[in-house]
Amino acid sequence: MANFFQKLKGLTKMPTFHVLLALSAAHCLNDLLQSVITAVYPMLKADLGINFAEIGLITLVYQLAASIFQPVVGYAFDRRPFAFSLPMGMCSTAVGILLFAFCTTLTGILVAVFMVGLGSATLHPEASRITSLAGRQRRGFAQSVFQVGGNFGGSIGPLLVALIVAPHDRRYVAFFLIFAFLCFWAMRPICRWYGNYLRELRNSEVRTERHAVLPLSRRHTIFTIGVIIVLIFSKYIYMASLSSYYTFYLIDKFGVSVSLSQIFLFVFVVSTAVGTLIGGPVGDRYGRKAVIWASILGTAPFSLLMPHVGLAPTVMLSFCAGFMLSSAFPAILLYAQELLPTKLGMISGLFFGFAFGVGGIASAVLGDFADRYGIEAVYNFCAYMPLLGIVAAFLPNLRKKTLA
Repeated sequence: MANFFQKLKGLTKMPTFHVLLALSAAHCLNDLLQSVITAVYPMLKADLGINFAEIGLITLVYQLAASIFQPVVGYAFDRRPFAFSLPMGMCSTAVGILLFAFCTTLTGILVAVFMVGLGSATLHPEASRITSLAGRQRRGFAQSVFQVGGNFGGSIGPLLVALIVAPHDRRYVAFFLIFAFLCFWAMRPICRWYGNYLRELRNSEVRTERHAVLPLSRRHTIFTIGVIIVLIFSKYIYMASLSSYYTFYLIDKFGVSVSLSQIFLFVFVVSTAVGTLIGGPVGDRYGRKAVIWASILGTAPFSLLMPHVGLAPTVMLSFCAGFMLSSAFPAILLYAQELLPTKLGMISGLFFGFAFGVGGIASAVLGDFADRYGIEAVYNFCAYMPLLGIVAAFLPNLRKKTLA
């Protein structure tokens, strides 16, 4: 234990540690704002009189806005880096949150979530790429710090909705603009450091990151990316069932209140933050493949049992499933970045975007499924998705490839 704290103390002395903390804070505040959308769904459903299919449509528009633009943003800023890209994205998010608080039509809500999704499409690939650059030789640690900020923000969002919005009405979502202004403040040291980095890069004749050696052949790389896509597919279909419909499931099956369902959602999202924090360091020590394999396939026992137990075990199993499953994404993202080290922004945007896209499409399909067959049927069906984690066996061990 003493050795662990000694290593942790050494990591905090990194010259760019303050930048990593700022990136984590910006990710936290951004994802806090993003989580408001799904947390307000029960109130939105009652306020506008919409059905589950329309809830799924809202999620689809939000997720597609984020997913389609993420790889585009990553590619564009890989080619022409811009020091103030992160504040640009937060401007879009702030406008979307304001519209979401006051729009009274489904069309207005769709425009609002599109703006929020566009902000997410800018922040995730850009912040992930800056995190890798600031992490330098400790990219695994840096990515863990960045990712856990997002998970923590996503976890406290539903809790704040339960405390601030649920006792009143949807207009109180506008109070979350305070967090948007805090995010602008957190981005100041990031923009300053990144601006200096870009100036040094332009003045340098050697751009080492563009000459990194690819660990696999082109054909093997394409196959490996295909395997990763299957893993993301299995992970985010199950995550969509929890993030979008978990509160409805608890209300329908156990009769809990909206505020209590938000607290139970908070428990689930906290588990994703803890899983992210643990998954990164474990991947550094035992390899990305081992974490990806164990986290996705290891979720299956909890997901398969959850539809058949009472309220307290359901909350416990949701925590375990969230913990196991969330530890996979930092490992998947780092694995993909190591696979294509010359395209950090594009690959981050591609996989963040694909994750958002799968989640959006899954939410729309699952919403229609819930309208037809009931909300409990959603969880009986999605419980089998983590079993697809078995395809992780086909991932090559990049650590061995690098050492060879």
